[in-house]
Amino acid sequence: MFDGKAVQALDLLLHRYWILRSEEPELYQLVREREKVLRRYIDEKLGLRLLIHQHFVKLEKIPAEPEPWMGIQLFQEPLDYAIFCCALSYIEGKAVDEQFLLSEFCEEIQNDFPGDYPLDWTLYAHRKSLIRTMKGLLEFRLLRTIDGDIGRFDHNEEQEVLYEATPYSRYFLRTFPEDFSAYAKWEELLEDEWKANQEDERRKRVYRKLFFSPGLHRNDIQDPDFLYIRQFRNRLSEDIEQHSDYRLQVYKNTAFLAISEPKQHHRVFPDTKSSTDLLLQLSDELHSDPERYVPNERGELLFTEGEFDQLIDKLRADHGTGWAKLYREKSTGAVRADLLEALGSWMMGDFDLDGSLIRIKPLLGVLTGAYPADYEQGGEKS
Repeated sequence: MFDGKAVQALDLLLHRYWILRSEEPELYQLVREREKVLRRYIDEKLGLRLLIHQHFVKLEKIPAEPEPWMGIQLFQEPLDYAIFCCALSYIEGKAVDEQFLLSEFCEEIQNDFPGDYPLDWTLYAHRKSLIRTMKGLLEFRLLRTIDGDIGRFDHNEEQEVLYEATPYSRYFLRTFPEDFSAYAKWEELLEDEWKANQEDERRKRVYRKLFFSPGLHRNDIQDPDFLYIRQFRNRLSEDIEQHSDYRLQVYKNTAFLAISEPKQHHRVFPDTKSSTDLLLQLSDELHSDPERYVPNERGELLFTEGEFDQLIDKLRADHGTGWAKLYREKSTGAVRADLLEALGSWMMGDFDLDGSLIRIKPLLGVLTGAYPADYEQGGEKS
């Protein structure tokens, strides 16, 4: 039976890159005990692989569609990912517990780097990128530090650190149906993925979107994924509630999973960032004047950059005394940049690359927030 322990195990697999036996033996054992029902559900609903290894358990999470906000949160530049891939290649050649120096590592990465321009550790930007890469390797437990501090590499390219390879470095990347070099573009990776999941492909796409994204939107009146949700809403809702702590919420133009009592490892909206406070106020403002803010057929509100700045200025005038100091002191343009980043990361909005048109998605309108009337007299914010 898919009991409470199976629900807990599935939730952990969905939110962790992997669970390491050496660090969390109880959670590792929890997954092993419910392996059979977990495998069946994950295969039937998501079409994904559950890996059970003597050192770890891991759910290979492949999204239905890649989104701009997906990726390693620590990384900031494409260069970070390029160095990270070179680092994985280097570490895979090391034996478990084999030690090596940062200087040796840097030299090998320079030799193997495939970019149009060579890596130069005398350049501050390249050193910062390497630091983020090393922190990522440590965070995923692909390396462990024996002696030294990578943070000092920031100001001194001669800084030395001693590292040790872990048993997990060979299993970080998933396996592919073809040799990786045979793919000319990233779209081909997804095409191969769905070739192996042609049975019930629509259902698996919908489940992946619901579980791996903040929500999904109806792209047009014949959007097949959204039509599937509408058609099988009751069945989906019952199944999701039986196998998780989530509840399916479906509106005219958006659908998402909600949870009433989130756990520490969940990322939920709103979070603790001040930007989500402003998004709630923005939603409240858009709801306050429905005759002025009229959505299109997909439930979107469209703004020029100037119109969006006017909205920010109105929010500042109405609520600015309650804003965090960071936002009270920022210019309108800087606040706009932060809000657009937050909207994108929560799939609540996007914008044209030239910045000429900003789209507010219907998911933003599900929640609103405002300060209580007495907040300026010391009352708490809500």
